[in-house]
Amino acid sequence: MANGKQILHKTMRGKTVNMDLLRKKNELTPAMGNARTNARGDLLGPAGKIIKKREDLIKEHYAKTAPNEQGKVTSKTATPAVEDIQEELTDAELEMLAEDEEEWLEDEDGNFTKKGE
Repeated sequence: MANGKQILHKTMRGKTVNMDLLRKKNELTPAMGNARTNARGDLLGPAGKIIKKREDLIKEHYAKTAPNEQGKVTSKTATPAVEDIQEELTDAELEMLAEDEEEWLEDEDGNFTKKGE
C-alpha cells in the first residue's frame, strides 16, 4: 500500500493483480533456494522454523555498525554464520524444532515441503 491506497497492477493479458495482498499472503512462505529465509526476511532453521525475526536481524546489524571519527560507517564485528546461531538454541527451542519437523519434510537438496504435498 502506498499512502493508504492499494496499487493494482495489470498483467500483459489484462488481469488485475494486487501485489501488496499477494506479498502479505505469502510472507511466511520459505524462500526458494538455499537462502534459509522466508519472504519477510526471517532467518529459518530446521523444518522452516523461524530462528530470528527480520526486525531482530535489522537491530543487530545497526547495533554492530557505527560511524567512526570521519563519519564513515564501519562494522564492529563480522556477521555470525547460521551454524553459530543454531548452536545458541536452548534445549527447549530444540525440542520445539523437533516437534515442528513432523509438519515439514526436507529433501536431499535442502528444500522444505509440507507433508502430503
